[in-house]
Amino acid sequence: MTMFQLLMLGGSAYFAYQIYKHIQTLEEPEKKVQDDAVDTDVRTVKAFSTSSAKELVDKADVEFENKDLKKALALLREADQKEPHNADTIYKMAYILQQTSSSEEALNLYLEASELDPTNEYIHNAIASIYRKDGKYESAKKHLQKSLDIESSNYLTYFNFGNLLVDMGQKDEALKMYEKALQLEPSAQNIKDEIEKLKKDLYR
Repeated sequence: MTMFQLLMLGGSAYFAYQIYKHIQTLEEPEKKVQDDAVDTDVRTVKAFSTSSAKELVDKADVEFENKDLKKALALLREADQKEPHNADTIYKMAYILQQTSSSEEALNLYLEASELDPTNEYIHNAIASIYRKDGKYESAKKHLQKSLDIESSNYLTYFNFGNLLVDMGQKDEALKMYEKALQLEPSAQNIKDEIEKLKKDLYR
């Protein structure tokens, strides 16, 4: 997994060390930057540096790790101008926009990225997260299923699926998803906690 792929699956602890340990879930970020902190008009910039698209993306990754989302997005925007239709670049722009409350624009970019790279499980997880937030549960479910069709051994996708099914009121099915996630990642305490909480709710 790349750093961005891990973060896509671990939005709640955006820069936390736990992301690198693969134990966070796809939740709404606890801290959002201000709406005006990032220019969301992602396709208006004109390429002006002598750096290649790859070099610009690498620089964007560094700025992202330094928590400078505005600079990271600017670099990605320029990379997108120099090398259009790059799914990874578009995916990263979408993720930054998702963190800055620009969910609609982020979704459009995620959908574009998924068309360019239909076998990327992380993009489908990201799309599902926005649909889930917006209460479009069936659409979210479809994309989580696509993610599982691509990669059936990612415990985080099962965990995210369980969270969605809880929201949908399908608690028995949610429990199965959580248990599958725990089978794949037996040490994940957050999964154990959700299983315990759900069992108490189901069998009280």
